[in-house]
Amino acid sequence: MRATPHQPTAAPSARPTTAAQALRILLEGNRRFVTGRPRHPNQDAARRRHGVNEQRPFAVVLGCSDSRLAAEIIFDRGLGDLFVVRTVGHLVGTDVLASVEFGVTALRTPLVVVLGHDNCQAIGAAIRAYDTGMMPPGFLRHIVERLSPEIVTAHTAGITESDAIGMRHVRNTTELLLDRSRPLADAVAGHRSAVVGLTYQLDNGRVHVVARHGLDIVSDQERGTAVTTMLAR
Repeated sequence: MRATPHQPTAAPSARPTTAAQALRILLEGNRRFVTGRPRHPNQDAARRRHGVNEQRPFAVVLGCSDSRLAAEIIFDRGLGDLFVVRTVGHLVGTDVLASVEFGVTALRTPLVVVLGHDNCQAIGAAIRAYDTGMMPPGFLRHIVERLSPEIVTAHTAGITESDAIGMRHVRNTTELLLDRSRPLADAVAGHRSAVVGLTYQLDNGRVHVVARHGLDIVSDQERGTAVTTMLAR
């Protein structure tokens, strides 16, 4: 039986150099994912070999650890594209800050993304603790304690719906990163990087922009996608 010749391997895609370019590539990839037409870029043997001695990701993604929130899949990206940091409820501690700063300063990523999602179980647990006064056992208590101030301030502002609180939490996380990390704040002030907050819808796979720092409003033409932009109120 005659062997089928191998298809030529595509060259690695060019790395975006600005935050606007990086965000556009992420949103275009999400549109492909949503419509069921992913290209799976940078996932072949050539890309694997190309990345042996260096990595040059174009975005840091601080996301929730939820198993349904795999950044490389929902943005249709591949090896070496994204520097991903994940914690439950995208909570920020010293290890997270160090990881984000490594991406921005050592890897020179032009974009930092905070990625949340709807129906977040961490947010739900914190709301239940607020409503019932009952804390979960073990180290799960730490998650609820970290999120409890957000629940209190949201309720004070009349915001009680879980997804609305989750969106608010994404916005607050983008601001926390800038408040806590001087290298990141300096990179944004110097137009070397930008920070955006995105939320992901579990049912349809779409991401929405809910916060941005150091990046102008992204127009429909710049995005190349029908993703809805919702700026922080």
